Amino acid sequence: MANGTPAEDYGLLKVNAFFQNIGFPAAGTQITIYDSENGRVVAEMATDAEGQLPPIRLSAPPESYAQDSESPRPFSQYDIQASAQGYDDASVSNVQIYAGSTAIQNISLLSPEDDIVIPYPTLWGDFPPKIPESSIKQLPFPSNLAVLPQPVIPEFIVVHDGVPQDRSAPDYTLPFKDYINNVASSEIYANWPTEALKANILAILSFTLNRVYTEWYRSKGYDFTITSSTAFDQAFVYGRNIFQEIADITDELFTFYISKPDINQPLFTQYSDGIRVVRDGWLSQWGSSDLARQGYSAIQILKYYYGYDIVLKEARKVEGIPISFPGVLRRGSRGENVRVIQSQINRISRNYPLLPRLVVDGIYGEKTENSVRVFQEIFSLPVTGAVNFPTWYKLSDIFNAVTSNAGF
Repeated sequence: MANGTPAEDYGLLKVNAFFQNIGFPAAGTQITIYDSENGRVVAEMATDAEGQLPPIRLSAPPESYAQDSESPRPFSQYDIQASAQGYDDASVSNVQIYAGSTAIQNISLLSPEDDIVIPYPTLWGDFPPKIPESSIKQLPFPSNLAVLPQPVIPEFIVVHDGVPQDRSAPDYTLPFKDYINNVASSEIYANWPTEALKANILAILSFTLNRVYTEWYRSKGYDFTITSSTAFDQAFVYGRNIFQEIADITDELFTFYISKPDINQPLFTQYSDGIRVVRDGWLSQWGSSDLARQGYSAIQILKYYYGYDIVLKEARKVEGIPISFPGVLRRGSRGENVRVIQSQINRISRNYPLLPRLVVDGIYGEKTENSVRVFQEIFSLPVTGAVNFPTWYKLSDIFNAVTSNAGF
């Protein structure tokens, strides 16, 4: 290793460039990466046909820094500039890199926003603490709103980028999973133990779904789902990098939420850092990491903080997805669900040309398996060749993205 630096003192960075959103990859975009501390260029290359760069290894502080609240800053920071002919340059500053983790930075060349500057995550930065609320909202809800019989996963979240009363703050509309990944990447450290990441992501999911289910802000006359203020809700940073470790867990768990056996609504699962702010009945972020290192599972961590009577429930409907996950499809599978994925792959391949096109015959053979493998590689999923739960919903997500603005 160069200069004797240990291997664990590096993280990976993936950069994806789009003309509009993930459905429209920006091939040939020139990407330059700078060290935020000294402005030195550390990498310079163009995106491939899928608008992507290969993972780039970047220096980061020791992984142990992220496991102790008293340690120095556990992440390094890098700046990214993207240039494509006919488009204004786009830049993102202070992309965070943790040792042993993979950061993902998506860049939109058509974004109307100013250059993005990513603040510190809440565990390292200075953010207002959450104002306590009841974990179960009082019923009935306002009479002018229809209460759903069961929670559903919304297709989109509308985030108000400020406190609720600030009418001048912008609102951002983004896919539900993108919002969860953004919050988790802003709230916790990506190189924590997996069970701690799962516990925190489930808390973030339940918190968010309680806001959705109760129409908390819309019932008060606002036109958004949730805010970015940590005093009222959860940290959200428009355009920030996320982390592969977090995205993988979100893909696995995004239909689940924390509740109790005798209620329908997701619990309003509040949490704090557990060091500067400590509250009974709230998950401690630092405490969850400690418990995971002691061998606690995610559900054991959640029960430790939210009570031993909590349960995990699963939403039966995902808005924007016409067909719920039918079970794993693999070589030898046949039928209409196989036709669905073959048709989706063919449409996606028009925007992602490395994805092999298929005959839509409803037979999951070698060619379908190979196309699924390529799809999983492109979109950073475990490469199995089988359409499992994360792959089914990712296919739907990307299909929706490439068809939502077909005239682009």
